Amino acid sequence: MPGLGTIINVCCIVAGGLAGLLGKRFISDRLQDALLKACGLSVIFLGIGGTMEKMLAIATAADGAMRLSSGGTMMILVSLAVGSAVGEAIDLDARFEQLGIWLREKTGSSRDASFVDGFVTASLTVCIGAMAIVGAIQDGLTGDYTTLMLKGAIDAVIVCAMTASMGKGCIFAALPVGAWQGLVTAASTLLQPVMTQAALDNLGLVGSILIFCVGVNLIWPRTFKPASMLPAVVVAVACAFVI
Repeated sequence: MPGLGTIINVCCIVAGGLAGLLGKRFISDRLQDALLKACGLSVIFLGIGGTMEKMLAIATAADGAMRLSSGGTMMILVSLAVGSAVGEAIDLDARFEQLGIWLREKTGSSRDASFVDGFVTASLTVCIGAMAIVGAIQDGLTGDYTTLMLKGAIDAVIVCAMTASMGKGCIFAALPVGAWQGLVTAASTLLQPVMTQAALDNLGLVGSILIFCVGVNLIWPRTFKPASMLPAVVVAVACAFVI
């Protein structure tokens, strides 16, 4: 059934969030702070790993020696510069926060000071990345939800840790994940010709950089505006047909 992968992914996020919320009651403020920083460090290295995987390759030099080479620098520069400019022009960061504030009011969590930050941070962490696109397209075209099921397991662990340190706002990351991946699944027949291997590589590379930015914000708040940088992934896909 098309869409089953996204449903599984959403359920995994909710389950992980509820587990983190239950565990939060037994965790002191000092331990919550330590857990938040550990989660931030993990997300940073998740972003670094994905970035290096796409940027670095083993190439044979003129002397026959095997050396590491890097690529995609120009694409990264163009994508982040243009994407950030577009994101700031329409103020995506503020719109994400407004959505978080609306959810906070609708769920009766007006006294939860960390609700909005938790929602925005968790949403960006689990929405960005090639797995969401590839898995949703596979789910829509062939009914294969394996990729999204694996992503769901990873998301459950991440959201569990975030909820334990940042509160129940993180659980509501399930909403943008469901909306985004559901939309991609519904439009999978239209997206398949566009999502070439080069486009997926670019999306994975820039998406990993944005995940790195989210991780940095967990340790040093407000360093980046990853929400306003989101258009960079669209520019990255477009660059696959230009650069």
